[in-house]
Amino acid sequence: MLGRSRRLALLAEHSFDLRDAKTAVGVLRYRSHTVAAVIDSTRAGRTAQQCVGVGGRIPVVADLEAAARAGADSLLLGVAPQGGGLPERWRPVVVAALERGMDVISGLHVFLGDDPELSRLAGASGASLLDVRRPPQGRPIAARRAAGLEALGVLTVGSDCNVGKMTATIELERALRAAGARAAFVATGQTGIMIADGGAAIDAVACDFAAGVVERLVLEAARDADIVLVEGQGALHHPGYSGVALALLHGACPGALVLCHWEGRRELRIADAAPFPVPALGEVRAAAEQAAAWLAPAATVGVALNTVDLDESAARAACAHAARDLGLAATDPVRFGASPLADAVLAAWERRKTNGGGGRG
Repeated sequence: MLGRSRRLALLAEHSFDLRDAKTAVGVLRYRSHTVAAVIDSTRAGRTAQQCVGVGGRIPVVADLEAAARAGADSLLLGVAPQGGGLPERWRPVVVAALERGMDVISGLHVFLGDDPELSRLAGASGASLLDVRRPPQGRPIAARRAAGLEALGVLTVGSDCNVGKMTATIELERALRAAGARAAFVATGQTGIMIADGGAAIDAVACDFAAGVVERLVLEAARDADIVLVEGQGALHHPGYSGVALALLHGACPGALVLCHWEGRRELRIADAAPFPVPALGEVRAAAEQAAAWLAPAATVGVALNTVDLDESAARAACAHAARDLGLAATDPVRFGASPLADAVLAAWERRKTNGGGGRG
């Protein structure tokens, strides 16, 4: 998706922190070698590491000019604001990038390539507007095909949106590969696509075809993998983002689930609405397993906690509590490593091979 080798400027103006700059943080964590600078005038002079804990000495600069001096040749929008539009204060930066001939990479719901002014500027300078959230071609209908695969499908499911499902999936893939397993990561959101250079943003696909696109991605990944790890989206209990979560369950037909939760979060992230409580992990587990079982049974094998708000002692205690409470492997895969989750997935894979592979349920 990113195409040629690039040196990226990550635009995160007024937003370069762990909660708001999800895309920028993901790219810094997993593709830092491609990043020249981060743009946020409110934090200029610091390093990425000082601001968000990843990215090492990559500089945070005040503007596009400084990013270009640092070697940037492309601009990547590092925040996905609610509503999915281009913030007005960002438009001059995008315009300036295009006038310089810089490609602009966006994960917004609003496609920059459909903007007449930006499209004209890109054409004049020879720059490209890459809208990674643009839906793939075709309108596939899901038909439970992934349930018959020999490969084990693993889906991360969350107690809320933005709890670390993508990060947990990638960390799990790395741990499985380190253990010698043939594992593949299926990106289903804009940040995952930017990291993996492939996938589809499922929340931008028309609802009737979302599960079908997921199914197609899983079938393709399973050609060269024994374990297919599917990045989760949304949450079944979220009033705004339950649809994408269900589409993933029914498109991927996973054999195993990993619960993801931001430890300490008490309310679902809902803009301009009354607070809604985050469900207990046991409730998340039961709902996900029940919804999966409508098409094919799935067993929850582990818990991935995001403990960024806790000190190390409290984080370890939270993981131990989740393990005791649910009887599952539990870890913060970034802080403590994903090995416990990888071991649980490998055990599920061995059980699957013993039981004869695909054709579940």
